[in-house]
Amino acid sequence: MFERFTQAARAVVKGAFEYAERTGATTVTEEHLLLALLDREDTRAAAALRELCPPERRPAVAAALADARRRAGLSRADTEALEGLGIDVGAIVARVEEAHGRGALARNRKGIGRRSGRTAFSREAKKVLEKSLRVALARKDREIGDEHILLALTTTGGVVAEVLADHGVTYTSADAALSAAVAP
Repeated sequence: MFERFTQAARAVVKGAFEYAERTGATTVTEEHLLLALLDREDTRAAAALRELCPPERRPAVAAALADARRRAGLSRADTEALEGLGIDVGAIVARVEEAHGRGALARNRKGIGRRSGRTAFSREAKKVLEKSLRVALARKDREIGDEHILLALTTTGGVVAEVLADHGVTYTSADAALSAAVAP
């Protein structure tokens, strides 16, 4: 599938691996894909993200992702569902952090649960990349660009899609911004 990726999409994947390496993560996640996309400057996806989520709002995106990481990657919907069952995720996080330190549930360090020395994609990140292929095919595009990764991130559900939607980046808004963006 990667042979169908444009240079921009490959740069996003490479950037996601770099984020994972820098943070000591055992896998490349959809969060890493989003952070790498936010770093881009010269693509249609970058132009769309600049319009929908200007650089001054990006620290709020990073903070929302970090907050979700502290909750072991649970989305607000997951947290609310658990609260409906009488499980207070905030209290659990507080107790775990009291015993093991702040961010204990967010730790995903190298060497824990690894089979090889290579960083691999998480199941969710693979799902985003597969969905980017489906988005490209549905749009009758021959190659997968970073814009397809952006659109896939908005539709996969979970924390990243939730954070993007909270900041005005939905499939519909991204699609409209991409249509208006000038190709580099």
